Amino acid sequence: MIEAATPHGPVSSSETAGPGGVDQNGVNGLARNRPQILCVEDDFETLSLISEELRDRGFDVITANNGQEGFTAICRSQPDLVLCDINMPLMSGFEVLEQLTAMAPRFGNVPFVFLTALSDRDTELKGRTLGADDYVTKPIDFDLLHAIINARLAGVARMNIWPAQSNLNEREIESLTWAARGKSSDEIAEILGIGKRAVDFHIDNARAKLGVATRIQAAVKATVGGLITP
Repeated sequence: MIEAATPHGPVSSSETAGPGGVDQNGVNGLARNRPQILCVEDDFETLSLISEELRDRGFDVITANNGQEGFTAICRSQPDLVLCDINMPLMSGFEVLEQLTAMAPRFGNVPFVFLTALSDRDTELKGRTLGADDYVTKPIDFDLLHAIINARLAGVARMNIWPAQSNLNEREIESLTWAARGKSSDEIAEILGIGKRAVDFHIDNARAKLGVATRIQAAVKATVGGLITP
């Protein structure tokens, strides 16, 4: 059971349930209108402060008191963004991120932001190497945190809208993928077993759909948008 911190101690999610026993934070997977943030923090006072501040700023917040609970909450709730402390009992923030990355692509687009009192270069490098999207140091500047959350959520929204907008077909994706890997049209033709003219045709179509002038720009844009993996 996940516990939310309050000034009077932890409160379980069942105690914050609305009518019919449904958690008002949306942890049962019901539709939600506000972005849902998971905050994983073992200090109750800090957790309570963050939760209250983010709710006042328009977010739904679910909480976990250690890394193990945090990872369970990610799997159960599928939050829009994760804020996670690094030094915690049972499972560190680094270990939570490693587990999350191992479950890609299911949670590949969930932004992961570390909350930490550690500001040394080695710690930040380790987190970013593991795939962390950002760092927020304590004491927390909530205006900065709010800006980071909004920027990361906007980035996810752009990523998710790409496939519907671009509508690339299988051959266009294949041709563009190999082009992004540095292959020439002749080489791509041999790999795919089609003619060079067909390769150029598919890449030109992809370029037009992506609204760019060159195949290099098309490859970069498709990679950033998550349409291809070079």
